[in-house]
Amino acid sequence: MERNEGFRVEAAHRVLVLVKLLGSAGSLSVTEAAAALDVNPSTAQRLLATMVGDGFARQGERRRYLPGPEMARPAAAAAPTLRDQVRPYLEQLFEEVNETVHLATLVGTEIHHVDGIEATEHVIRFGLRTGVRLSAHVTSSGKAMLAGLSDDDVQARYQVASSGRRRRPLGADMDRLREALDKVRKQRIASNFEESEVGVAAFAISLGSQEGQHAALSVALPVMRCGRADVTRFGEALVAVADRYLADQGRAR
Repeated sequence: MERNEGFRVEAAHRVLVLVKLLGSAGSLSVTEAAAALDVNPSTAQRLLATMVGDGFARQGERRRYLPGPEMARPAAAAAPTLRDQVRPYLEQLFEEVNETVHLATLVGTEIHHVDGIEATEHVIRFGLRTGVRLSAHVTSSGKAMLAGLSDDDVQARYQVASSGRRRRPLGADMDRLREALDKVRKQRIASNFEESEVGVAAFAISLGSQEGQHAALSVALPVMRCGRADVTRFGEALVAVADRYLADQGRAR
């Protein structure tokens, strides 16, 4: 068994060497393949015949082997990430509000800022938080995403976070949090007035569960520049962009 396992690995290695040689040289003869692998011509012949059978080589004129159709096939495009999918909509939101915007995901009881665009035109502005993790219950994005979960799920997340091996004080008033989440469920927009950071106001909307991740879009700015009209404007922009994204995703599926 060990000898067979070793032979299969060595055979795979030899085929991969031939694939590389075909790709770089453009063609190979049996003699050249045997010399490159340091094997008998009959062994090289069998390996090349196997490659022909699987479409990785083809036999051309003068018994030379050329790259087959499988080697010419373009690599499959990598599936777009959540960040890739949401980025155009994040840009639309930025254009509409002209304030710093973020895309965040929910991990346990924390939010992770995975993308953002900073509004640089304002003298006093909210900087990017891309890569920063914050407690969900004190952020607009966190409350927006938690509101998409059942109360039992939210309770379980906080129990695990406060009693597990990484036990840490979360400072979450669960009754107050439930009230805040009920409000978000009714109006879709979550807010944060200096709960996560002094001097910061933020508003967010959930995008639901996307590619297995809970996601949300947010707008943040210094609280001193946030008026009542801004609250309405930001809420309308968040709803419009989120609905556009969700509609487009539905059509894509």
